[in-house]
Amino acid sequence: MKSNHRLYLDNAATSWPKPDAVYDAVDRYQREIGAPNGRSGYREALQSNRIVERARSGVAELIGAQDPSRIVFGFNGTDVLNIAIRGVVRPGDHVVTTVCDHNSVLRPLRALRETADVSVSYVPSDGHGFVSPDDVRAALRPNTRLVAVNHASNVTGAIQLIEEIGRIVRESDALYLVDAAQSLGHVPIDIREFEVDLLAAPGHKGLLGPLGTAVLYIRPGVERELQPLRCGGTGTQSEVDRQPDELPEKYESGNHNLPGLAGLTAAVTFLHDKSIDAIHAHHTQLTKRLLDGLRTIASVTVHGPPTTANRTSVVSITVEGYDPQELAAVLESAHGIQCRAGLHCAPRMHESLGTTATGGTLRISPGYFTTFQQIDAVIATLQSVASVVSTLRVP
Repeated sequence: MKSNHRLYLDNAATSWPKPDAVYDAVDRYQREIGAPNGRSGYREALQSNRIVERARSGVAELIGAQDPSRIVFGFNGTDVLNIAIRGVVRPGDHVVTTVCDHNSVLRPLRALRETADVSVSYVPSDGHGFVSPDDVRAALRPNTRLVAVNHASNVTGAIQLIEEIGRIVRESDALYLVDAAQSLGHVPIDIREFEVDLLAAPGHKGLLGPLGTAVLYIRPGVERELQPLRCGGTGTQSEVDRQPDELPEKYESGNHNLPGLAGLTAAVTFLHDKSIDAIHAHHTQLTKRLLDGLRTIASVTVHGPPTTANRTSVVSITVEGYDPQELAAVLESAHGIQCRAGLHCAPRMHESLGTTATGGTLRISPGYFTTFQQIDAVIATLQSVASVVSTLRVP
């Protein structure tokens, strides 16, 4: 019999639930404000302006950016990654990325390979999903234009040595892009330590904001090399038909997702109040409890770092006797446990792990509101599910 209880463990896809303040902020904007920003001077339009600027300042403070205008808003992680990649890579350029990266990086690069004579090197990872900075150095060429690295894998949870890679990239003429989709909001990030040129992340995952929001940090000076992906109305310099050069307007044509940014403002305030260090500690405790429990089940294999060192709370597993999709269906239909199964839009990561042929992995991704009791329930359920196959084995 299907349980009515919902145990959501797909926070790597999008965080749920959100803080109550996020729901309230979205509802208040929709019901009481409802105006665009940057295009009018009446009261509600000015309130919309303040929402956008508070969101911008809040994200800037969260990552250590001194100038909030360096934070550009997009509509999702894929959108801002495309702005970064397509905005700087030119025909004939070389790009370095990794096998750990998401299709939001891999597919734009594949398109550029096919249409703009761009060459791409894919740095390998070890058995736990970690990339060697020395391999990044070895992949650099005189014409390397961009190094794009996934900060934390959406499959293994492995956190790369972003600072060390950044120092290596600084020795070249390449630009450095970090995909922080699985790390921003989960772990402390200071762009001054990372030495990044571009940092991209959605607003709806670790930042706990609504879907339809994303952020791109642009280091001072990089805007001279980063061409806008979209051109159009910005509410500024309307007397000319040329895209503004000023930030953030250069990359923010069209109306903002104001309901989303209202929610993102509230979410970032929530993160500031709780502190990223405390949030990271909570995720680490959840992950340790999960990994410890999984070790007690002989038929479970964890694909990724075996301990909490240098990892997020994303945990991928396979269970002997189960296809990942079948396992996900059993967990949800019988026990109300909601996870994601498959290749997770990261095909090269699964090729590296050797999980492609078996349909990928089952990904368990706790969030800020996940409890220890819920982790215990998942472990107990997996023990029960695994034992079913064990009893059916023929000697």
